[in-house]
Amino acid sequence: MKGICLFLTICLTSSLLAQQPEWCKNLPRAAYSKVERVPVTDSWFEVYKIRPGVFAIYEPHQLEEVISYLIVGENKALLFDTGMGISNIQAVVAGLTRLPVSVVNSHTHNDHVGDNWRFSDVYGMDMDFTRTNARGSKEDAQAELAPDEICGSLPGGFDAKAYAIKPFHITHWLHDGDKIDLGGRVLQVISVPGHTPDSIALLDEKNGLLFTGDMFYAGPIYLYRPETDLDAYVVSVQKMAAMAPRLTLLLPAHNVPVGDPAILPKVVTAMQQVRRGEVKPISKDGKHEYVFEGFSFLMR
Repeated sequence: MKGICLFLTICLTSSLLAQQPEWCKNLPRAAYSKVERVPVTDSWFEVYKIRPGVFAIYEPHQLEEVISYLIVGENKALLFDTGMGISNIQAVVAGLTRLPVSVVNSHTHNDHVGDNWRFSDVYGMDMDFTRTNARGSKEDAQAELAPDEICGSLPGGFDAKAYAIKPFHITHWLHDGDKIDLGGRVLQVISVPGHTPDSIALLDEKNGLLFTGDMFYAGPIYLYRPETDLDAYVVSVQKMAAMAPRLTLLLPAHNVPVGDPAILPKVVTAMQQVRRGEVKPISKDGKHEYVFEGFSFLMR
């Protein structure tokens, strides 16, 4: 009898593994073993304390592996992105701080603004691309739920058919160089268009931290959508690379929450090589991936 049970257990486990997308089989990523995990009750999220007052809120069960950041000052807190909107990030944030929380988005693609609607204080870049995306959308959100996009189970009670990015209200307009004072911690808005027109990074100069959004992360950097501007991307990455000597840590918006600032000049060089035609891509499904050590560019 025990032998039969063992056989059935092995078969069931093998079946579940076979159903997992390939990317899911490579989790957890090694970098997470080196940062402090903070317990939360919502299993859709994992939370990690990266630095004092800086929490990475990670969504490992969806292909994008989005990372939002809660940055806590003495008087208020800032949430840099609100993730997919598949589960309630506001409830997670409420368990991490009692301070009033404002939202700033690295850009307004659907996977970064999913729970903006839950917050009353939302900053946005003063441009039409941001205004348009603040109206919400359904098509891009639905695409995130394809079978090969989900690792494990969706949250209980989640209505997949109704899933959409809800409209949200922007209460403050941002411009390049603006500063947000949280009390004992000042964050500077760095406009870095390229991935999208409204892409920004956040600089915590006192602590040497740069929150890079989608301008850089370990993995394929998406540069194939219609709103992507490669010329602007090159200029923006050069702008970020110039900051590298005074930075201690990069905090990207996908895959892993920590990066070495020394990689930014390498990203600049890599993109220059791609644009000169010096790198042969891997082509699949109408996209071309240019692979380098620690990152790649996914382009049309």
